[in-house]
This record gives sequence, structure tokens and C-alpha cells, in this order.
Amino acid sequence: MRPQPLLRLLNSVNTQTLYPNEILIIDGSTNTKTEQILNINPFKNLAYFKVDDKNRGLTKQRNFGIEKVFNDSEIICFLDDDTVLEQDYFKQLLHTYKVYPNALGVGGYITNEVTWQKAEKKTSNKHFFYDGFERSEPLRFRLRRFFGLQPNTPPCILPKFSHGRSVSFLPPSGKIYNVEQCMGGVSSFKKDVFDTMRFSTYFEGYGLYEDADFTLRLSNLGELYVNTAARLNHYHDASGRPNKFKYGKMVARNGWYVWRVKYPNPSFKTRLKWHLTFILLMKLRFINVFNTKKRIEALTEGFGRFFGWLSLIFNKSKIER
Repeated sequence: MRPQPLLRLLNSVNTQTLYPNEILIIDGSTNTKTEQILNINPFKNLAYFKVDDKNRGLTKQRNFGIEKVFNDSEIICFLDDDTVLEQDYFKQLLHTYKVYPNALGVGGYITNEVTWQKAEKKTSNKHFFYDGFERSEPLRFRLRRFFGLQPNTPPCILPKFSHGRSVSFLPPSGKIYNVEQCMGGVSSFKKDVFDTMRFSTYFEGYGLYEDADFTLRLSNLGELYVNTAARLNHYHDASGRPNKFKYGKMVARNGWYVWRVKYPNPSFKTRLKWHLTFILLMKLRFINVFNTKKRIEALTEGFGRFFGWLSLIFNKSKIER
């Protein structure tokens, strides 16, 4: 349901220094606008597939696409349709597999969402410092530090109580970082990974955190990396996203699910820290009702988080292994 963002992405693919052998568009739209725009704007090596209700949804569409990939392909890249690539994006991704031949997956790096500065050390408690760079520290992490709930692992490595730091906390150093998680919409994997693994259909529709689930499971089998030289921009498009109440429920239930996929038997202390951190972040979302312009969205998402968290007491999700 995003024909114009998709066209913008494909135009950036068209200027790549290393052009893909195959481009698969797996369209879950309920109209024909995407198909129409691709008929008007043809691209080399592109194959278009429109899926029905049975195969609609992020993880289902990815699994559908995997089945359509050329048999002799070695690397499969996944891209969200609201991204725009720098010219050497694919070249840098594939270079990572040469540097680290045992890598099972490599993620790209979004450059337009966070402002970083070079620094020799952390300049204030309002900043986050990592590997010679610093960025502003979001309020939620400053409050977590105050309450002793801050992450105790590097970015993209999941703490035992979950609630870790994402790829956006890796600096634009041009380096390659060993990780446990990378973002699904800017990811790549060796094709033979999918001989034994698929994206989980637990994550229906929008599929929040499905990428964390997949890459955490994969990290148990081998090495994963993020190459901060494989750069692209991400322009969040509201089309196709769930309402804020459903999104809030996903934050709770899907977040709990991903945590227990990685750590199936957490200690009492670890469980307590997960719940305390979730409650703190939920309260912050409710406070956004008073300090942001999007008050209704904040309130609706806050209630979604609350009811999602409450539902875990009575109806925990069954973990797929």
C-alpha cells in the first residue's frame, strides 16, 4: 500500500554500483496501485507477485518471497519499501561476507534518524558515547539509568532482561560490528540459512519485532554483523501501519515473546527487571499525553501497552522453537 515510496526505493536500487541479479516485489496491497506503478516504470531483473489473504503480512510475505528466489542465489537481501539506498549499499553488504566468510547475516545502517558527533569521551550524562562517537541519550534511557534499569550489554546484544539498545546506538564509524540483532527491513542473509529457518508466523500483519525474533534465533547458530558503511535512509511512511492501540499491545506481547525466545528460563530477578522496565516505559508513554502534540496517539498506545502487559498474566504466548 505504498506505491510511491516503493518507486523511490527502486530508483535508488537502479543507481547501485552492484545491481541485484533479481528483485522480488511481494505485494500485500488490497488495491492495484503498486502493480500499476510498476507497469509504468519497469526495472531490470524485477519480478512482481501479488499475494492473497493467506500469504498477506510481513513474515508471511518474506517467507513467500524466499520460495521464489533463484536456486543459485547466495545472498538474499530484504528491504522495507520506505527506504532509499546510498549507491554502494549492496557492494558494502556483500563485502562484509568476504571479510567474515562465516557470517550468516549482515545488516545495513540507517543514517538519517540520529545525529552523531565524534568525541574522545562522553561529554555529559545527556549523551550516549560509543566507539569514538556520541549522540543524545533519549530520556527513557536516562530514567532507566536513574532506576538501575539501564542495558548492561553493547548495542544489538540483548540483555538478560531484554529492553536493549538497537542498531541506532551503533555509531556511523564505517566499521563492521558483531551483533545478535539487526533490522529486518535493511538486512541480508545467506540463502542456505533458509534451508532450516523461516520468519515466524507468530508475528501477524505488521509484525513488530519479527526481525529481532529471527536474528536472535539465528545468532544461536552463527555470526551476525552490522556494516555501518552499508548506508541508507529510512523515511517512515504511515501507510499500512496498525492503529496505536494494536501497536501498543504488540510492544508488550511481541516484546515479551522475543525476550523469552532468547532467554526461555530467566531468573526471578531478571523477570522482575523486565516488568519494572516495561512499566517505566509505559508510564513514559502516558506522560507523552501532556508533553507532545500527538496526545491521542500517546494515550491510545499507552492503553494498548497496558492491556497487552496485563494479558501476559492470563494468556502468555506459546514460544515457537
